[in-house]
Amino acid sequence: MLTRNCSLLFLCFLLDKGLLSPLHSPPQGRLGKEHHRGIMGLRRNGGAGFQRVKRGWVWNQFFVLEEYMGSDPQYVGKLHTDLDKGDSIVKYTLSGEGVGSIFTIDQTTGDIHAVQSLDREMKPFYTLRAQAVDLRSGRPLEPESEFIIKVQDINDNEPRFLDGPYAASVPEMSPVGTYVMQVTATDADDPTYGNSARIVYSILHGQPYFSVDPRTGVIRTALPNMDREVKEIYQVLIQAKDMGGQLGGLAGTTTVNITLSDLNDNPPRFSKSIFHLRVPESSPVGSAVGRIKAHDLDTGKNAEVEYYIVPGDGGHMFDIVTNEHQEGIVLLKKRLDYETKKSYAFKVEASNVHLDPRFLHLGPFKDTATVKINVLDVDEPPVFNRPSYSMEVYEDASFGTVIGSVTAQDLDVSGSDVRYSIEWKRDQDSYFDIDPVTGTISTIDVLDRERIAKHNISVVATKVGNPALSRKVPVTINVLDVNEFPPELAMNYESFVCENSKPGQVIQTITARDSDSPPMGPRFFFRSPPQDFKDKNFTIRDYGNNTAGVVTRRSGFRRRAQDLYLLPVVIEDIGHPVLSSTGTLTVRVCACDRGGLLLSCSAEAVFLPVGLSRGALIAILVCIVILLVMVVLYVGLRRQKDKGTLMTSKEDIRDNVIHYDDEGGGEEDTNAFDIGTLRNPKAVVQEKGFCQDVRPGSGPRGATAAPSQDGPDVRDFIQRRLQESHLDSSAPPYDSLVTFAYEGDGSVAESLSSIESRGAEAEEDYRRLCEWGPRFQTLAGIFSGKDPQSCEAERVAAAETNDGSAELTRDTTEEEQT
Repeated sequence: MLTRNCSLLFLCFLLDKGLLSPLHSPPQGRLGKEHHRGIMGLRRNGGAGFQRVKRGWVWNQFFVLEEYMGSDPQYVGKLHTDLDKGDSIVKYTLSGEGVGSIFTIDQTTGDIHAVQSLDREMKPFYTLRAQAVDLRSGRPLEPESEFIIKVQDINDNEPRFLDGPYAASVPEMSPVGTYVMQVTATDADDPTYGNSARIVYSILHGQPYFSVDPRTGVIRTALPNMDREVKEIYQVLIQAKDMGGQLGGLAGTTTVNITLSDLNDNPPRFSKSIFHLRVPESSPVGSAVGRIKAHDLDTGKNAEVEYYIVPGDGGHMFDIVTNEHQEGIVLLKKRLDYETKKSYAFKVEASNVHLDPRFLHLGPFKDTATVKINVLDVDEPPVFNRPSYSMEVYEDASFGTVIGSVTAQDLDVSGSDVRYSIEWKRDQDSYFDIDPVTGTISTIDVLDRERIAKHNISVVATKVGNPALSRKVPVTINVLDVNEFPPELAMNYESFVCENSKPGQVIQTITARDSDSPPMGPRFFFRSPPQDFKDKNFTIRDYGNNTAGVVTRRSGFRRRAQDLYLLPVVIEDIGHPVLSSTGTLTVRVCACDRGGLLLSCSAEAVFLPVGLSRGALIAILVCIVILLVMVVLYVGLRRQKDKGTLMTSKEDIRDNVIHYDDEGGGEEDTNAFDIGTLRNPKAVVQEKGFCQDVRPGSGPRGATAAPSQDGPDVRDFIQRRLQESHLDSSAPPYDSLVTFAYEGDGSVAESLSSIESRGAEAEEDYRRLCEWGPRFQTLAGIFSGKDPQSCEAERVAAAETNDGSAELTRDTTEEEQT
């Protein structure tokens, strides 16, 4: 009953504040006025009393407490309409979320009850719909109205730290109030209702080092000069309590682990002031002698220490470095000799790498200690004067040739003798021998650089007094090359030249190889053969970098004329002695396009163009046949025409032979052409010219025909024509016969024709053979029956009397003279 009254009072308060109103307007008229008067009356009465008033329809929302534990269903509210007169003819229905399972309604009275305990954190409100229906007719008396049943919160959830436990860090020596971190707790209760979700923070454990803000949960330092080296980790327990921290509230806790981060507030310190170390004199340079350490209470980079040797006596023999454990490793910088010095002493300083200026007032962050090193005497093996040896020898060196020597000595005080030997590991070590006393290395086998160019051997030096002590040294023997092999072309080059190539075009780049290996690398020179074998088609151009180019010297290459060229190339090296060889390049003539792209190199391609069909080839052949027939017909017609002419040419005075083909009617035919008019009887006596087997013009230029008695103009004419014939570049070849004919009766120049017959007997013709020179003496002897020696005498006499002959002949070809 008390719960019901409280609920009614709360609803009246909400209505008085205007927070709730009906979802639908009440009916007008009487119901509307009564509803208005009821509300005003409730406002006048205030909270002192309660007076039931008439309402038009339902309320906006109802409330129900969560976590109700009573035995009876929890009353939620009542639905009522003004049309209900209490005669049980109105039926109330309820629909929506939870109807039947959570909420029930009395259909006659309209009372709503919750039959289950509700949890606001699971569902804060429920939406339902109410309807008033006439029980007799089933007709709705009021429109369907929607309302909300809100679950009223109670403090049933404690605050929770969802992100706990927490971890935080704060620098050591931080001032009071330094921010550490902020913690946050959440409460599932309704923050808008009461103090169920109002949280207050407090610190349960961790004082007096830290504090927490009650409202925000911010944790701060509460104690100054907290030293990490004293205590590094703090565990703080934080509590969050609802209900404003009052009694009856629920609480939750979390743990915050706070670590003090390090600052460089401590200098490094050596654990002792003097460190004693010992080192054998045989220790190699760079080996570790010992280690020292300066301790630093800081951590991380603040504890990084750097060591260095203070300049002074003994420090130059050693060095010191820092390892990953912040230790100082003393290293041997130079070789030790017990016989020279037995101990060393120097100071080492250790200092922090990263300094914090806030703590420099505490003093220098460094420390110093003394290091004493005693050298231990050791019986050492012999020591070579070099760490390695390199020697050279020519591959054709004879047996026993001295290559070089090695030297080792015993540095101990005892000073034992040393013996040398070669460590046999491979078969190639058997090419050399060493003198056991002097250490001289010599050859004992034939060396071949082309087989093995470098020999690596090991020479062992052993103490005579203690054979167990020995030391090895590597010896490299380079076999020098002797120029034995001439260079040759690097490969069989397949070169080609385009038919449209131009002079100076590079058609191939060549290189060479040599089985020998010069010390400075191979160097080759390329050139064409000597001048006697100089190629008119191609030449070799040396580029000076062990390559050369094949360059064309002309254009107009034709596969039809010659499709293959062999080009010799001379290759020389720089060895001693210089060797050379001649290689032959094969150059094919090929068809190319305008850009130089190869199309075809076969000779058949000249006659079978690419891309032509069989019909096109037949058409081309038919055209060629027609052209040949036309040429044959033309030549035949020309021959028929030439037979009717008197001479081959009437105007060209340089014709070799002028013939006459005229037939008359006998001796009495005076109309015919008289060939006798071409003859000058006076010239028969004076003309004694003969053919000479010499080039015209090689004899005296002033020799001319004997002038006639009357006719100086004719002689001048002949002299000028002779001179023009000698000097004319377009004159006939030397084996041509130039004649000058004089026609007409009674000519004072007489006839100069070489074909006229002087009516001489056969004997005179045979004598002329003697006049032609020594080559015709045998022939003249056969026809004339004379001795060739007498023929020679007659030829000399005739030459003296006929020095000025007017007939000139040129004949340089020996076969034609024969």
